[in-house]
Amino acid sequence: MTDPEILSRAQSWLGDPYYDEKTKAEVRELLKNPEELIDAFYTELSFGTGGLRGIMGAGSNRINIYTIRKATQGLANYIRKRGNPSQGVAIGFDSRHHSHEFAEETAKVFAANGIKAFLMKELRPTPYVSFATRHLKAQAGVMITASHNPKEYNGYKVFWQDGGQVVPPHDTGIISEVNAITSPAQIKLAKIDDPLIISVNSTLDEDYLRALSALQHFPGEDHRALKICYTSLHGTGITLMPEALRRWGFSPPHLVATQVVPDGNFPTVHFPNPEYPEALKDGIDDLVQTGNDILIATDPDADRLGVVVRHQDKPVTLSGNEQAAIAAYFICETLKMQKKLPPKGAIVTTIVTTELLKKISEAYQVKCFEVLTGFKYIGEKIHEWEQKPGGYQFLFGAEESYGYLMGTYARDKDAMIAGCLFAEIALKMKEQGKTLVDLLYDIYRKFGIYREKQFSLTFEEGKKGIDTIHHLMERLRKNPPTLLAGQKIVSTEDFLKDTPENLPRSDVLLYRLEDKSKVIIRPSGTEPKLKVYLATQTATESVEKGLEACNHRLETLIDALKKELR
Repeated sequence: MTDPEILSRAQSWLGDPYYDEKTKAEVRELLKNPEELIDAFYTELSFGTGGLRGIMGAGSNRINIYTIRKATQGLANYIRKRGNPSQGVAIGFDSRHHSHEFAEETAKVFAANGIKAFLMKELRPTPYVSFATRHLKAQAGVMITASHNPKEYNGYKVFWQDGGQVVPPHDTGIISEVNAITSPAQIKLAKIDDPLIISVNSTLDEDYLRALSALQHFPGEDHRALKICYTSLHGTGITLMPEALRRWGFSPPHLVATQVVPDGNFPTVHFPNPEYPEALKDGIDDLVQTGNDILIATDPDADRLGVVVRHQDKPVTLSGNEQAAIAAYFICETLKMQKKLPPKGAIVTTIVTTELLKKISEAYQVKCFEVLTGFKYIGEKIHEWEQKPGGYQFLFGAEESYGYLMGTYARDKDAMIAGCLFAEIALKMKEQGKTLVDLLYDIYRKFGIYREKQFSLTFEEGKKGIDTIHHLMERLRKNPPTLLAGQKIVSTEDFLKDTPENLPRSDVLLYRLEDKSKVIIRPSGTEPKLKVYLATQTATESVEKGLEACNHRLETLIDALKKELR
């Protein structure tokens, strides 16, 4: 879009009575800053791996009540054409600024289109809305959240009737309907007291918590010996995690006081993401001071889980891949011990998650499936198997970015069930005089050492950043490297040209090296970042020496890749 077109789009907001005065005042300020004006109006927000996500503010490329209404009208039109409007839509929201307001705007548009809106009374986790969509037999679900992004962001996440995030053809169908809306006159809006807007009461909490409790491996046991610290990182997890743990037999967790109150400013962290050490600092301080066994941390919409273990009186933070391996091993071993391991059990993971899950699965004769990055593809697998009599039975889903699911009550990663599961594993280790770190080392001794790291190159917000990422990926395709850190690249996979096991085409490059190391490069679907994933492995009797060798190899690869991508 040219600068005159951008200016014309901005001026159309100023001249239309549909837009409120506060929004118009923001647009006038944007007109004083050409760069900000371009970022706010150069395009329309589109669906990525998590639906809509962007910076809040005025503009067609921003999250505001108008872009929320437009997205909802498009979704309503799609439901009326391809779904069952009488089933309604479940709507939830997180602790971010304007999330409740955006949820109400969403409900008002659905109601005006004759579609029931099941609106949550209070903030709740993202996976809770996935569960609600299924439990209420709704046609779709909408969660207002930007997950773990900084405070400036918000978003709009769409689930289909199976509780999974929208995947093809629904995602592209919804986008087409949204793009077909070219005028505010096409958007219908009811009042908040419309009878089609139904307030969801606390009985749904009971149903959700009961679904979690049914997944215990050792129900009825007294788990109070495990001492837990918990931080919700100013988000939604505080509404349900303490009660979920209580129902699994654990004592009330010690709550990290500085982060316990839901707050869209996220005052103690810039990135409220358990992947980042700064987000866990307050929790780790409490873990050390209380002498408790573990810290569990959930991101603001409680779909990601971080775990820190007190091991030999020192806090040890587990990576997402380490957590995935521990959980997969525990589930398989426990089910085998209990003689409950199904003959067609399956674990689903992503192409960027540790290959140790494959080794564990093979040992228990469990099938391990790899899907593209994004938990929606894991949910899609569960749905696929449910449609086929005698299909695989889902045991566990994991992605390296701290997302896990056990059970099929929901179709999105759920830090609530993951928190309960890791507490259960930690308790079983404590009963043996061990920690989760000891268990991880036992897994390495049994299957070999698998280590992974990742880094991101972050670019400018808006068009400039997107263009730069596109040019970098294009350069790698036109001039592919043949060596990395002295290792020959033995194979290259371009997921835009060909993907393994009939996966959808995607903007992903995968390099396999002579020493069995692996590198994956892909643009983020939700942030202006180029993400790089590295993995290596070794078989050795000494875990400590093997870890040292793998970590050195990964650091060498990171240095080489940063030079390659500079």
